[in-house]
Amino acid sequence: MKKGKLIVFSAPSGSGKTTIVRHLLEKPELNLAFSISATSRKIRGTEEHGKDYYFISPKKFQKFIKKEKFIEFEEVYKDNFYGTLKKEIKRLRKEGKNVIFDIDVIGGLNIKNHFPKKTLAIFVKPPSLEEMERRLRNRQTDSEEKIKERVAKANHEMQFADKFDVILVNDNLEEAKEKAYKLVKEFIEK
Repeated sequence: MKKGKLIVFSAPSGSGKTTIVRHLLEKPELNLAFSISATSRKIRGTEEHGKDYYFISPKKFQKFIKKEKFIEFEEVYKDNFYGTLKKEIKRLRKEGKNVIFDIDVIGGLNIKNHFPKKTLAIFVKPPSLEEMERRLRNRQTDSEEKIKERVAKANHEMQFADKFDVILVNDNLEEAKEKAYKLVKEFIEK
């Protein structure tokens, strides 16, 4: 069986990457499987362990780092680690699935570096930082302090956009979903 390809969606928080990824996962012809990341942060809202993330303690996360169980990981915020488990990618690719990632910017670039020819890396860019901040506020999931932290981080992350294969500006969600679909379909059919 042919091993699947890797499709990375990275962006600052509030850019719409998760919405776009969910849209693509609903398209059976793309043969996508979601790579569930591990994180040491607390569960938010309706998130579920094993569906949205593998929620593990910071202590266990650090043990996994020492045992080299991650293809990539990052301490995104103080004591909030995120990472991609090697066994998750191996399992999905072995099933012949195209693996889709909803991942932070540095993590996305790390995956691209590990599998340069098998990965399509897409940076989802908000129309502006002001719009991104508005979206974060509308979510009503973060404190004022956390929103400011995310906006500051976004400033930094935007500097990496040109390192991705494609920059997808999400100023109209329906158009961004359509463009993302076309990009992914073309890549997996190559």
